[in-house]
Amino acid sequence: MLSEYRVAVAGATGLVGRTILRILEERSFPVGEIRLLATERSAGQEIEFAGRKVKVQIARPEAFEGMDLAFFAVGTDASRILAPIARDRGAVAIDKSNAFRMDPAVPLVVPEVNADALAGHRGIIASPNCSTIQMVAVLKPLDTAAGLARVVVSTYQSVSGSGRGGMVELESQLQDLHSGRKAAVRFYPRQVAMNLIPHIDSFLPDGYTGEERKMILETRKILGLPELPVTATTVRVPVMVGHAEAVNVETRRKLTRAEALRALAAAPGVVVMDDPAAGLYPTPLDAAGRDEVLVGRVREDPSIENGLDLWIVADNLRKGAATNAVQIAEHLVSARLIG
Repeated sequence: MLSEYRVAVAGATGLVGRTILRILEERSFPVGEIRLLATERSAGQEIEFAGRKVKVQIARPEAFEGMDLAFFAVGTDASRILAPIARDRGAVAIDKSNAFRMDPAVPLVVPEVNADALAGHRGIIASPNCSTIQMVAVLKPLDTAAGLARVVVSTYQSVSGSGRGGMVELESQLQDLHSGRKAAVRFYPRQVAMNLIPHIDSFLPDGYTGEERKMILETRKILGLPELPVTATTVRVPVMVGHAEAVNVETRRKLTRAEALRALAAAPGVVVMDDPAAGLYPTPLDAAGRDEVLVGRVREDPSIENGLDLWIVADNLRKGAATNAVQIAEHLVSARLIG
């Protein structure tokens, strides 16, 4: 096993790429050499990492030569092309896009939930959708305690989940409205400021969106429950950072609120914030800048025999994206699955 690793970050100038760099520093990941990659438009920029300026290079195939690890914070099309190139040149590729998530030969991993799936990796590892990550972190201990019979989720997803363009859109629309102007709609299909948009990704023939379909299929794969009934409605909300989810779970065995809270409190990476009498429950502002998944408003659902309702919140740029990718890399190192 190496003591230091040669690391490439593709998409280094984007929101998630920059967050990966910050988290590599924060968690003292053993980086020996860092190579920052992006499109030709961003090449030549300098980004500070570990106290020094690093120049951004174009993400060409030869840029992955000699790398041990390659993080991909780029679009699906770019990942489909570049991740296999990085793998073939000797790097382990950790991909945040949708390119490989449902490939049966590619592990789809949330380390607190299914780190064991990494043992059989073939050079490409997929990190799930941001909304899926925070939900399965909470579902796993409930499944262990009582078995899952059905999951219904409605999401409240921040604009940073769309990248910098979404954040700029919300900010500019708020400025328009504050100045008495009509909000200009450029990035999203509808005005997002002072509004909600039940439309994330493209609509599919069955009326679901791509985002909703991702949550359904990814949840089943990560939990190893291919027949689990899951349904989702995903909604964009005018919040800068932090995704929230209202989740209704039906378990195979009855779980009381107290039992559920104990199981959640013991789960790795999960923090319980649940004291309604004191006004304690998680919000996106509570989650921003944190790596844990926050859960509260846990209550028994009287409309079904074995039902629970939960409210789940996480920082979508950190645990929902960058932190999960770095945690995968950490596990590869600690389990001697790289180098």
